Amino acid sequence: MIHPPTIVWSGGIDGRVEILDQRILPLQITILSLQRTEEVWDAIRTLAVRGAPAIGIAAAYGMVIAAANAGATAGPALLAALDKAGAYLKSSRPTAVNLEWAVDRMLQVARRHGAQSPAAIRAALLAEAQAIHQEDQAMCAAIGRHGAALIPDGGGVLTHCNAGSLATGGSGTALAIMYEAHSRGVKFRVFADETRPLLQGARLTAWELSQAGVPVTLICDNMAALVMAQKKVNVVIAGADRIAANGDTANKIGTYSVATLAAAHGIPMVIAAPTSTFDLNIPDGTHIPIEERAAQEITHGFGRQTAPDGIAVYNPAFDVTPARLLHAIITERGIISPVNEANIRRLF
Repeated sequence: MIHPPTIVWSGGIDGRVEILDQRILPLQITILSLQRTEEVWDAIRTLAVRGAPAIGIAAAYGMVIAAANAGATAGPALLAALDKAGAYLKSSRPTAVNLEWAVDRMLQVARRHGAQSPAAIRAALLAEAQAIHQEDQAMCAAIGRHGAALIPDGGGVLTHCNAGSLATGGSGTALAIMYEAHSRGVKFRVFADETRPLLQGARLTAWELSQAGVPVTLICDNMAALVMAQKKVNVVIAGADRIAANGDTANKIGTYSVATLAAAHGIPMVIAAPTSTFDLNIPDGTHIPIEERAAQEITHGFGRQTAPDGIAVYNPAFDVTPARLLHAIITERGIISPVNEANIRRLF
């Protein structure tokens, strides 16, 4: 990783979280210093920090900040303040389950230490947030090791959106597989979908892969079928924001289209995600909440109007790929294939 870390905690229990502002990449590198819960919420909501694992880590640090902002408040009052802060942070983005998972984990720690001093609770929360961060780094590395063999020497990989170091606390999920294969000397080319409407593939994936020396070609989203038909792609690898008990997977809008195209061309569709992205409480993808974002992201993308005034807009940020279209899910614990509820339960 050549670029600055996506997330860093600076200082002790009264410190701050520093994030790489992804809204202005790749043209400018800016580090945001966040010391208020509202600032963390805004950074997540506005995509200054994005990617399911990364926003989980950011929310965990946000809970440390919430405890610090509560000052000398102790006992039940402090726990109530943290419950409120947790609910607030969860409201920033509804689809990625890592956000909810991380906040709930932090609240459990707060309750276990609820009888202690405010400083002791803050110390316990900081230790837990740092553990979540470190675990994510290890999970990314393990996903890379488990999945690297899926990339053939001389082959091509298509990926959608950004599931790399910018989206996690480590080397990524989908891109961790590519980084690991690259480090093993495998020769391959990545085709990165631009990923409309916010161009995470163009602005982020193409940027970080090129920085790491991985051969990458940027394509428009609507070019994927042709690239597959021309036999330039051997495998599709994408990340995930929430995976249901049966394997239905929510990821950036357009992933379902890519999976459908891959199936039509006989190309394996692979999802890379840590076990924290699974939501075993929901049976299938119809229960995954799909975030809708502002119309301006489509009508005025990056500040320039490209649609008529007053036009109706539908802007879902995610779609759900049915498990039947997936060849495998790569986790830090191993590979799930075929993708079905029995094999997912077995992994857990």
